[in-house]
Amino acid sequence: MSIQPNSKPKPTEPWRQRLIRGLLYGRDVDRAVKARARVGFAMLAFGAIYAVIGFRLVTIAVVGDTHSGRRAAAQDAVATARPDIVDRNGEVLATDVKTPSLFAEPRRIVDKDEAIELLTATLPDLDTGEVRDRLMSKKGFVWLKREITPLQQREIRKLGVPGVGFLRENKRVYPSGPAVSHLIGLVNIDNQGIAGIEKWLDTNGLADLHRAGFASDRLQKPVELAVDLRVEHALRDELMKAKEKYSAKAASGLVSNVRTGEIVAMVSLPDFDPNNPREAHDPDRINRLTTGVYEMGSTFKTLTLAMALDSGKANLNTLYDARGALHFGKFAIHDTHNLGRAITLTEVFTYSSNIGAARVALAQGVEAHKAFLKKVGQMDRLRTELPESAAPIVPKRWSELNTITISFGHGIAVAPLQAVMGINAMVNGGYLIPPTFLKRTEQEALEIGKRVVRKDTSDKIRYLMRLNAEIGTAKSAEVIAKGYYIGGKTGTAEKVVGGRYSKKQVLNSFTAILPADNPQFQVLVMLDEPKALPETHGFITSGWNAVPAGGKVIARIAPLLGIEPRFDLPPSDRLILAASKVTQ
Repeated sequence: MSIQPNSKPKPTEPWRQRLIRGLLYGRDVDRAVKARARVGFAMLAFGAIYAVIGFRLVTIAVVGDTHSGRRAAAQDAVATARPDIVDRNGEVLATDVKTPSLFAEPRRIVDKDEAIELLTATLPDLDTGEVRDRLMSKKGFVWLKREITPLQQREIRKLGVPGVGFLRENKRVYPSGPAVSHLIGLVNIDNQGIAGIEKWLDTNGLADLHRAGFASDRLQKPVELAVDLRVEHALRDELMKAKEKYSAKAASGLVSNVRTGEIVAMVSLPDFDPNNPREAHDPDRINRLTTGVYEMGSTFKTLTLAMALDSGKANLNTLYDARGALHFGKFAIHDTHNLGRAITLTEVFTYSSNIGAARVALAQGVEAHKAFLKKVGQMDRLRTELPESAAPIVPKRWSELNTITISFGHGIAVAPLQAVMGINAMVNGGYLIPPTFLKRTEQEALEIGKRVVRKDTSDKIRYLMRLNAEIGTAKSAEVIAKGYYIGGKTGTAEKVVGGRYSKKQVLNSFTAILPADNPQFQVLVMLDEPKALPETHGFITSGWNAVPAGGKVIARIAPLLGIEPRFDLPPSDRLILAASKVTQ
């Protein structure tokens, strides 16, 4: 085959010209050259097509078209995903479900009056004026109603209103309702935590992940809490019964692992349903265990006596003058049951003597008293995973009179969880361990714990608490929860009314440990302003209401906590003191 001279490409000819010449004069060109030319042309054509498509996609993603762009711009307002929250056994306490939300694009709605009429007729709870304001705006995207039901979604779709659509959002739901409300907290309409553990999640990285776009799915690891939902239900049920029986203004309680600081259960009544957030704004529904601060009454004597024992200046048989009232200036300190004689440190505890506690503290001195309370965490704000916390109220100028009243739990107000932390240290061998609402091992607790009293001091406090259940003010709890070898201390704090302490309005508390010979858990029960009943013989002190309520709580939760009853155990001096080999 011959090739015409004028068709032969020049050596210096550009490749584009050679390609075109091959296409134009394909019949006279070598087949290989023709094939290469056709392949090259096809590549150019496909490249151009893909370039156009890519450009269009980038334009849509960045700028957007008429309404999908506005929808994308609204994604920042769409409720984001959150991880499940589960209890220590894997029971779901909080989770996300997908729910539709109604939006509109005002610029695409042709007849806005008709749209307003149709939408408000289908959703009667919509405010007509508010809907009109939103649809008459010049915005490209507006919310009309968040979190509607599937039935409402179907009804609105039937209307066929252009410019009205739906976005699927994450709605937070709480399967256990109010059971763990003060612990879990709640979220707002955008699924952002505003209280409790939910808020803690956001302030500890979840909000940052959302902003970075790395937490938009539901494949997030569940958050495991220390709470046991079974124990929580039992505690709440018994507190509700006690609150109703004694016509108390409020009731609260918690269960703490004394070895790890874990909060196994926490209830504050009245509580709220986090599925109905409006209830949470009631000022009477605060978390009384972390947000409220109170004078804890005689439960504080546990710390006062531990201070004296740990100093080495006193032992269980040290005598204190309780023959009559303790006068200090114009003030006089009295006992409910005046023994009219000198009493031992042991009797100060079992008879809950205010006079004895005051003399114990005075013997240590004001500065030593302040230093000890600070060491056991009662002078500073307690920080936990829960954002809601209150600083203790302590005297600005601490005098001997302050030491006298604070020795038996008046004149200083602390969060109840704070007092529980201090008493945990008195019975767990002497280690102050910060409370936590997350799971924690004993080894992890020891690594962050701080020794605040000696082990033999802790042994003596356990003995005193057990003895109080045998012969003291905690006897009724021992009767109800027999076999669990509990120890306990009562507290009846008169409330300040009109600038004066009232004997008719009191805050009662009962703190118990179980089992007293080898404590694993502390149980706190508090009743606010309980009323007298015929069966209490007109008394409103803790031993007549908080103690029996605490006994019922222990009887229900001990089996759930893996504690088996033991019967015919020896008394505390033979079991605790003898085993501990401590001197009195």
